[in-house]
Amino acid sequence: MSTAINRPMPIFLSSLIATFGLAISISAHAQNTTSVYPVKPIKLIAPVAAGGGLDNIARAVAEKLSRSLSQTVVVENMGGGGGTIASQAIAKAPADGYTLMIAYVGTHGTNPAVRKLPYDAIKDFTPIGMIGATPNVLIINPELPIKNFKEFVEYAKKNPAKLSYGSAGPGTLTHLGMEQLKLAAGIFMVHVPYRGVGPAYTDLLAGQTQAMLPTLFAALPYINTNRVRGLAITGAKRSSAAPTIPTFKELGYSGFDGQQWYGLVGPANLPPAIVSKLNAELNQVLALPDFSEKMTSEAMTLMPMTPTQFTSYIKDDIARWAKVAKDRHIEID
Repeated sequence: MSTAINRPMPIFLSSLIATFGLAISISAHAQNTTSVYPVKPIKLIAPVAAGGGLDNIARAVAEKLSRSLSQTVVVENMGGGGGTIASQAIAKAPADGYTLMIAYVGTHGTNPAVRKLPYDAIKDFTPIGMIGATPNVLIINPELPIKNFKEFVEYAKKNPAKLSYGSAGPGTLTHLGMEQLKLAAGIFMVHVPYRGVGPAYTDLLAGQTQAMLPTLFAALPYINTNRVRGLAITGAKRSSAAPTIPTFKELGYSGFDGQQWYGLVGPANLPPAIVSKLNAELNQVLALPDFSEKMTSEAMTLMPMTPTQFTSYIKDDIARWAKVAKDRHIEID
């Protein structure tokens, strides 16, 4: 009768099996982590001080995501440096889905085009999904003898030393958008930068400056009370919030698609399963009637996208403003 002999397993085979088992364990743990995500509160950074349009959007999104994810989403305001401080913080955060940010045209559009930043707007982030955008509108002081965009261009060409425009600061959308217009229309206006759009409005209303290109949402109260006159808006089509104001495209000026946009991003290398889940949840929020109504009342067009589409949108926006900055020799340290 034969007798079974228990030979010891070769060391290399034992090590291989142990390594394989560890890999399976790690993979299973990762899959389990993403499948139950989130298991703790999520921090959503708004890269601005409390109050204002972006902060309102962040809080509206956080409220809806808190309900759909069955987990608290807490908004933390982190202003400073035109969004640079918040962006740098997100870029350095753990890639676990528990620290996210509302990115916007400043942090991932105009700033990367004109400034040397402590972060890479593409490589250091994971785009999750677009929220929406509000167009910018060319407004003027109503005391000017100008009734429409055509008259504005004609007046600017005849009076090159009489027009100045205010902006929220060098390198902002309110600055680059007007420089794009000056180049396209062949006109000259003096740039007067301010520390924020508030003081820029003050001087425009007082007649110290004559024009500006703010967001339509911010301009609506002044347009509706005839304190400023709206001449043209950016974007592909007219806004339902101001249907009488034509687009630049209608007026024969192509390429004026820049808008004040907002989206959701996280640190680089977020797990694909978490990105997919957050994107799906965000797009469901955008489809909610009450959320849509609130954003529409703020002159915003909702723009649901896949992470891939949002990534392409960011790259295209940076390229757009980089070209304007190059054409106008704009570079800010």
